Formats: sequence, structure tokens, C-alpha cells
Amino acid sequence: MNTSKTKELMLESLKKNLGNVSLATKEVGIDRTTHYNWMKKDKKYKKAVNEMDDFVLDFAENALFKNINKGNVTAQIFYLKTKGKKRGYVEQTNQEITHKGDGFKLVIEQPD
Repeated sequence: MNTSKTKELMLESLKKNLGNVSLATKEVGIDRTTHYNWMKKDKKYKKAVNEMDDFVLDFAENALFKNINKGNVTAQIFYLKTKGKKRGYVEQTNQEITHKGDGFKLVIEQPD
């Protein structure tokens, strides 16, 4: 099989396996180093692989929204903590962690 066809199969496998390189290379029958060498030498291939991150993120967001719509409270809280910060959905703590002096010394101060 020629290299361009193998690269096509690798991209399809990456999509199918949500960007997991180990699973994709095993499925296609190439070594991981081959994939990473292609990434270094072939800008078009690298761009296609990097775009896979957006596909996987879209997939995960879709799953999150489905769970939110089903009334999954954990999914709702996660979404509000990450996307709702500007509306005040942030976790607050009663402790403040500060760094003082040379080296690392953990000082936990209780607010007044």
C-alpha cells in the first residue's frame, strides 16, 4: 500500500478512535514513530491531524449537551463551572493559599 493511502487510512482511523494514536496506528498497521515522522515532514498531514482535536472536542461537547438535556445534574454543574464563570458560577473556598519567601512553604490563611 502506498504512503498517501496509508495516511488517509490513518486519518480515518484517528477520527474513528477519537484521536487516540495508539489505537489508530494498531488498526492501520503502522508504528507510532511513522505517524509522528509524517507529522514532522508533511504539513498537510499534520494540519489534518491537528484538526482532529476540534472534531473530538465537538464530539465531547455534543455528549455533554445530551447529558445536560437529559437532566444530568453533574453535567449541568460542570457546564456552569466552566462556561458560566462570567455569571458567577465559580467555586469559592474559605482558604487562601499564598507563597512566601524562598523555596516553597505553604501557608493557609483563614479570611477574617
